[in-house]
Amino acid sequence: MTVAIATWFDASAEIKTLLSEAAACWHDTEQSQRCVERAIALGQDNPDVLIAAYRYFFYKNNGEMALWMAHKAMSYVRQQEHLPEDWDALYPILKVRKDEPVMRLYLHAYAASGLLLAKLGDLTGALAIATHIQSIDEQREFGGDLLHSILTASPEDED
Repeated sequence: MTVAIATWFDASAEIKTLLSEAAACWHDTEQSQRCVERAIALGQDNPDVLIAAYRYFFYKNNGEMALWMAHKAMSYVRQQEHLPEDWDALYPILKVRKDEPVMRLYLHAYAASGLLLAKLGDLTGALAIATHIQSIDEQREFGGDLLHSILTASPEDED
């Protein structure tokens, strides 16, 4: 099978091929997931691989694995940028650096983790993350406002 390999994607040819094969056999979840899992194993903490794997699991409705990928992406950024885990210490750093690509990756992964927590039933955790994202996201780029409004809507607002 000939596979189109994205030249912009920062990964080895083997990883690109595995991810392309996963897309090609999307309908066969068992086979496509094996390809994605092999790509993850080979890619270690490659952010492009983490994002691709997150998207795969999200669209396959595997919330637990998508959440794990979001957390791995956040961990990658924390490690690369020597970021604290505590929100009170992290907040001022994110507030100042939120437009940097690596920090945008962190914020997107964090927001995604909030959405996934909500889907998995952890509304308290999801609301905390939505509130954190809202406090940084004046341009409403990361979805904190939307998630917050969904989580705090009253039953009368459902119309």
